[in-house]
Amino acid sequence: MKKSLLGNAAFAALGLTLVFLPLSGYEEGIVALLCVNCIAAMGVSLLTGFTGIFSLGHAAYMALGAYTAAIMTVRYGIHWLPAIVAGGFIAVLIAWLIGIPTLRLTGDYYAIASIGLGEAIRLILENWQSFTRGARGFPGIDSYTNRTVAVVFFTVLGIAMFNLIHSRLGRELKASRDDRVAASLMGFDTPSSRMKALLISAFYCGISGALLGGYMNFIQPSMFDMMKSTELTAVVVFGGLGSMSGTLLGSAIVTSVMEYFRDISQYRMLIYGCLLVVIMVLRPEGLLGSREIWSFIPALRSGVQRKGRE
Repeated sequence: MKKSLLGNAAFAALGLTLVFLPLSGYEEGIVALLCVNCIAAMGVSLLTGFTGIFSLGHAAYMALGAYTAAIMTVRYGIHWLPAIVAGGFIAVLIAWLIGIPTLRLTGDYYAIASIGLGEAIRLILENWQSFTRGARGFPGIDSYTNRTVAVVFFTVLGIAMFNLIHSRLGRELKASRDDRVAASLMGFDTPSSRMKALLISAFYCGISGALLGGYMNFIQPSMFDMMKSTELTAVVVFGGLGSMSGTLLGSAIVTSVMEYFRDISQYRMLIYGCLLVVIMVLRPEGLLGSREIWSFIPALRSGVQRKGRE
């Protein structure tokens, strides 16, 4: 309970700070992009870090959310808020259809399947020119993703995620990750909990994709290729598998580094790769390992330990 309260308080304080902190126009854009990336990273972290299902195709769910929101707002004049939520639910629907046959796979087999499915969705969007405009991309999206909108979505979804990982479902997911057979013997419905993790993960990525469309004002299938999926998974590993705050910290560092070196864009991926290699050598378990960031603060750590002894 105390961990959940700490997570909620931390997110509420962070959200208020990001909304009211005086920033320049460029800095506001960086904050909005950071929040969009963090939402997607939280979704992948739930599936990979807390459930143990390694995925390399989650950019496809971002693409589904982005195109759903873009089509609804541009072609049908629907308000951006329900369009963003609809983008998340479309991603959930497709994830459910995909998850029925693929979640029976384990280990590397699911990762390989996720690559194929992610690329299949991207190719469908790229070749369905009458509906998605194909490889030319989808222009004219309204600029609805400003700093306030991005921070509000990030804060609400972040609080929901931290409460989820400390709920009964969160414990089921961790048990399934550590030992799927033992979790089943303990009475956990592991197939159901794994499906729920996939659907929630897809929802977060769909929302992130819809927000990204409003931030960029233009989307095209190449923005959601395997490289984007790999980047999302790398951020989760970078921050620490089983640490949601580590994932957010990793996403913040990677986004900041990529933006800082924008002027030398041809070297950005080299710098990004070197950063990942350094972290994996110095801290193979990731920045925070499987611990949350407040466990490194002595006062909070001692308080949690006293609560446990009581």
